[in-house]
Amino acid sequence: MNRSAPNGIPELVFTPLEVQILNELMPRYGRIKPALSEYLVRLAKLGGYLDRAHDPPPGNTVIWRGLSKLNDIVLGARIGIKIVGN
Repeated sequence: MNRSAPNGIPELVFTPLEVQILNELMPRYGRIKPALSEYLVRLAKLGGYLDRAHDPPPGNTVIWRGLSKLNDIVLGARIGIKIVGN
């Protein structure tokens, strides 16, 4: 999806809760509405991608690790909402 619509909205791939969590964990300043490609880099950062200037684009391994961590965080947020009631 990133190659076919890099400037697409992140809701093409992520749920609204996932977008909110990625915004809270890794805020970006400058752009009003970040593109899908920026959210994939945020996801890769959760998996250990350093995002230095000379680094290649994130690969499958760091994307998978980031997705696994994001799923754990989303599960914790959903359980917390049910327990606390917010």
